Amino acid sequence: MGGMDFRRTYRSAAVAYVDLVSRVPAGRWDEPALGDWTLRELVGHTVSSALRQVPGVLGTPAEVVAVASAEDYWALARSVPAETYAAAVAASGDDARATGLMLGDDLLDAVREMAGRATQAVASAGDDDVVTTAAGGMLVRQWLPTRTFELVVHGMDLAGAIGVPHGMGPEALAEATSQAARVAVAVGDGETVLRALTGRGELTAKFSVLRT
Repeated sequence: MGGMDFRRTYRSAAVAYVDLVSRVPAGRWDEPALGDWTLRELVGHTVSSALRQVPGVLGTPAEVVAVASAEDYWALARSVPAETYAAAVAASGDDARATGLMLGDDLLDAVREMAGRATQAVASAGDDDVVTTAAGGMLVRQWLPTRTFELVVHGMDLAGAIGVPHGMGPEALAEATSQAARVAVAVGDGETVLRALTGRGELTAKFSVLRT
């Protein structure tokens, strides 16, 4: 990836996500969206993981790189004990609800402001700065695409729930899709995914390269 690419892709995904939030009809925030999450909670989770935490992470240096790549970041969830993972999922659900409530009535303004702060922080971070993420120290250029992935995937979730086009650009889609393919290889599903993508096999129902 070129020096600017991952920044530009993140920024375009953030802009597209804010636009999606602007298209949620006012009276629908408490309707179901994804699993147990309402639209408000889905947006709460997405902005917490992909926008709100970005300035803090980028502003917290780490001594060493503990997680070498975006795919290693996602693959890590497959290797932690079940109870650790369950606790993380529960915490994520609590955070989704809390953030959804915190966004209040002027939800769009709050999301737009977070996106602005996040993209500003991204603009001033160095490619090879080592920052402290939830998984440990990572290079900015390896961590930020995991946030773009969150915006793209959950942007699709949101768009699907309200019945509008997701509006994510081809670069953001390409980055998220290639990241998912690399995760598939990292967790041992590379051949399965490649066969499916080339018409030589099928994926099982609800197949995921992520631990869900």
